[in-house]
Amino acid sequence: MSAARVSDPSSGPPPTAFTRLPRLAQLSVAALAVCVAALSVQLWPEWRHNPDLSHGLFMPVIFLLLLHESRSAGAPRWLSAGRGFNTTFGGALLGGLLALVAAGLYAAALAWSHALVSFSLTFSLVLLLTAGLLAFASASVRFVPFNWSSVVALVLWLPCAPIPPGTYMRLTLGLQLWVSENVLRALHLLGIAAARHGNVIELAHGSVGIEEACSGVRSLISCVFAGFFFSATLVRRPSSRALLVALSAPLALGMNFLRSLALSLLANRGTNIAGAWHDVTGFAVLAVTAGLLGGLALLLEHREKSPAPVAAAPAVPTEAQPSTLSAQLRFLAAGLALAVALLIGFTLNTRPSDRRDAPVPDLLAVLPASAEGWRVETSTDLYQFRDTLQTENLAQRTYVKTTPAGEEVRIVLYLAYWRPGQSSVSQVASHTPDACWPGSGWDALPVAQPRAQPVVAGRALATAEYRSFRREDFPQHVWFWHLYDGRPISYRDPYSASELLRIAWRYGFRHNGDQLFVRASSNLPLAEIVNEPLLAQFFARTQPLGS
Repeated sequence: MSAARVSDPSSGPPPTAFTRLPRLAQLSVAALAVCVAALSVQLWPEWRHNPDLSHGLFMPVIFLLLLHESRSAGAPRWLSAGRGFNTTFGGALLGGLLALVAAGLYAAALAWSHALVSFSLTFSLVLLLTAGLLAFASASVRFVPFNWSSVVALVLWLPCAPIPPGTYMRLTLGLQLWVSENVLRALHLLGIAAARHGNVIELAHGSVGIEEACSGVRSLISCVFAGFFFSATLVRRPSSRALLVALSAPLALGMNFLRSLALSLLANRGTNIAGAWHDVTGFAVLAVTAGLLGGLALLLEHREKSPAPVAAAPAVPTEAQPSTLSAQLRFLAAGLALAVALLIGFTLNTRPSDRRDAPVPDLLAVLPASAEGWRVETSTDLYQFRDTLQTENLAQRTYVKTTPAGEEVRIVLYLAYWRPGQSSVSQVASHTPDACWPGSGWDALPVAQPRAQPVVAGRALATAEYRSFRREDFPQHVWFWHLYDGRPISYRDPYSASELLRIAWRYGFRHNGDQLFVRASSNLPLAEIVNEPLLAQFFARTQPLGS
């Protein structure tokens, strides 16, 4: 045969009991169960502490429920061997192993807690589970049928994994801009005066900021998750399943828009929307969207006519040869054994950080307390960001002077420090100026060279990320460094997966390193302030910290 074939879903033989499976198949099931348990342990902190992924707490149970649904109530579709079957099986198994290797390299570059590592591990598991499903759904094994419930059981692992930081930043910022722009239009249609600066809507009696948590990412992910789950458990017709999945994302975005509009209307009336109003409306959006999808699923199922019962036909003889069956199970078992070996190898060879016992540096002592010719202002309100940034080690000083020509020069020096294990690399990277400043009213400007290597007092610093912003008529040139384990994460694109792989290859294996974020910004370009003794003093003090 040249391709895989699916047997008649209404007349296929029932699933085979686990105890009657070949020994290789039993070992493969056990290995996949261990992989599922290991991934659940890896993702558990994200599920507990990341509100966008709280639905993942139910995923292990939902996974088992959907597999039981597939075996007990789903269509018993069994696959016949062929060229297409073998190609798909081999591609899924090889892809799962390559994704696992990528996850290990990302962990070497950034730490096992990085979002890209968790996503790669999840993607690897989904591919390995796909290879397992194809093998177990073959007409010769008949352990798990190839139907919608079993496919959804695999697919639902993906929305339970953290989104890679670059993708998350772009998605969040795009949704923030979309929500704020459309809320502004709705307010104008209602005759309410309002203006927008970035993601901040200015009203007569206050302002509303469309922050990351209000962008709709949480409701979008949760609603898509619910749409797939309901399509696999509450409806049977393919058209109804497609409708539920297709409506989940637009419904989530629409409900989040209504929530943001309602909060804006309350703020316009002078109501304090922080706290209870913000949280209650957020939970209400999740509950209402899930309820609407569930109600639609029940309505669609109620209107469908139950098909007439079909008498079970005798089992269709399989066309697969015993040697083909043995080869598939051998490849699956060997691939899973290699996956376990890779995980053990990466874990054992990821050495602890040499700086894991280093004391927390005195950040204010690093920032010059005085500088000749400069007026120094020390920020005292950084505590308000400690929950968001997950650290209390924050320091910032602003240096201001007026030139003989009457021009004001401002330099802002900022430091943030995280002890080993205090926060993930992805969490720190998600609060760079790229991600945060546009949401507070700054417009990002294009730059010809987004990376620069400053030379201060004759010393070449590590290559810095360079960005340019403007708010109204005030420009801001920003240089920043993100140090992990005392060494800067030097990549051309801070959100590029390929660049992170290059870092792993170059720097080798390490984990549990401390993190330092260094930022220097000014209203003047670097070339005009690089010879200031203030900067030379600052970077001399940061040198022992790794910059």
